[in-house]
Amino acid sequence: MSEKELISECSQIIYDGFIRYNNYFHRITRRARTRFEQKDWKGHQNDIVDRVDLYEKSVRRIALTLRRTLGSHLTNKILWREIRSYFADRLNQVPDNDFIKTFFNSTTRRIFGTEGLDPDLEFIPSGTSNDLQLIMTLNIRRYPYWVSLKRIFETILDDFSFRVPYDDINLNATRISRKIKAFTNENFSKNVEYLRFEFIDSFFYQAARAYLVGKLILSEGEAPIVIAFKNENRGISVDAIFLEEREVSLIFGYTRSYYFADPNSVIGTVHFLKSMLPKKPIDELYTVLGRLRQGKTERHRTFTQHLSKTEDKFVHAEGETGLVMIVFTLPSYNLVFKVIRDSFGPPKTISRKDVIDKYKLVSKHDRAGRLIDTQEFINLKFPIDRFSDELTNELIQNASDSIRKEDNNLILKRVYVERRVRPLNLFIDECSFEDATRSIIDYGEAIKDLAKTNIFPGDLLLKNFGVTQHNRVIFYDYDEVSLVSDCNFREIPESKSIEDEMQAETWYYVGENDIFPEEFIRFLAMNDELKREFLKYHKDLLTAKYWQRIKNQHLRGDAMLVIPYTSHLSQKKVSRKI
Repeated sequence: MSEKELISECSQIIYDGFIRYNNYFHRITRRARTRFEQKDWKGHQNDIVDRVDLYEKSVRRIALTLRRTLGSHLTNKILWREIRSYFADRLNQVPDNDFIKTFFNSTTRRIFGTEGLDPDLEFIPSGTSNDLQLIMTLNIRRYPYWVSLKRIFETILDDFSFRVPYDDINLNATRISRKIKAFTNENFSKNVEYLRFEFIDSFFYQAARAYLVGKLILSEGEAPIVIAFKNENRGISVDAIFLEEREVSLIFGYTRSYYFADPNSVIGTVHFLKSMLPKKPIDELYTVLGRLRQGKTERHRTFTQHLSKTEDKFVHAEGETGLVMIVFTLPSYNLVFKVIRDSFGPPKTISRKDVIDKYKLVSKHDRAGRLIDTQEFINLKFPIDRFSDELTNELIQNASDSIRKEDNNLILKRVYVERRVRPLNLFIDECSFEDATRSIIDYGEAIKDLAKTNIFPGDLLLKNFGVTQHNRVIFYDYDEVSLVSDCNFREIPESKSIEDEMQAETWYYVGENDIFPEEFIRFLAMNDELKREFLKYHKDLLTAKYWQRIKNQHLRGDAMLVIPYTSHLSQKKVSRKI
């Protein structure tokens, strides 16, 4: 081929690779409707795994194709600059073209092993949309208000229907209208007028719920509205209605599993959600929609912009020092960074590969509102003078497999990035007894919610759990995570003699996967009053019988559903076997 032909051929290979990836992404996503209608919750979980794996597999396949096509020219940077320019010229006015550019960047980074950003090879995101018209092309269904809330929602429910019928459209419309009236009476003047309702023309599916996402437009402003639907024996019905920004923020939170939604414009959807949730970072909105790589791109862009405008330094994150990870943060930004230590002190017996595998397991699992979303970055580059001397020394001395010093920069070869939350052990020491009690009870609920999704945290120390800004307890330390179904939960055998009990070492046999729930009590590093409150609600967690029952349910294939909200209609926690 001539050079021009080679440039156009490589551009088409990358573009076709993205289209193939994107089409399959949509195909998996669209299956969510059938999964919901057929109550195929296990199939939905399998789709989560398939969709998470899809991007990396697609990039790897295209990189191999380009390697065969370019041969000895594979790493010719002059040629690649021409490919990027040719590629860019053909993306103007293409919907969601930022995704295509990100796919291009992922391909070049795999080929060149790029550290930091390379503006000669990559598209550098600006953070501002190139085409507001594309954002405005998001398909929205609009419903002007005329006479009756109940009547308008009968129409909306009829328009947004499923192949499975509603149990009672009239009753469901009545429930929604009552909730909206109560909300507006409490938050607006008595003269407020309803103008219209706007909904994105796509359901959002997650676990065993479907969500309708939109806005309530009033004469005095607007409010978000999210309606959750469930599918039970009598048919589909409304389970909850969310109208407060705080509630909707939780629905699209960073501890939730990724949504399956198929709007005509992802960028438009993100900006629509951002208008409802102005405090929510753009990167988290991309991520919760399942566009993980775009979420990482936006997170990196916004953080590096913040870094360039500030002067504070990376320091160790608050909390107890970890045996597996070195955890640090930039005080002026709400992220933490975690790199794997070169060696782990006792009692840790896991390997570096084990840790990486644990984080991969969590990335593909139902997080049930209890596992923080963690993004793995490769070859991040930051100025070394932005690290405190104490942190720099520890990273160089204890994490040489994870970092490298190069000139005036630190290269983070593998780093996990997640939202910063308050460690539970610190939180209960500094808050009121009432708040501490609520958190300790929720700590037990978090363990039970995780168990229902087949996750055993491994290390139950309070320092491995955190409290979010919404005072919800979540788990964030994954190096000892395992599946409940892989654990062997045992009762401690009765001793045969006093000499047995007096031995320094365990006198009975302990297998590799053996867990003794009776020993969990020693992880509860709290005062006696809090411990009594915990045991009042969660004493069953300290019994092998509880864990064996949960394990057997997983082994039988019984799906256990955890919906991390309280239904306003029933006022009961939705967390039950289905």
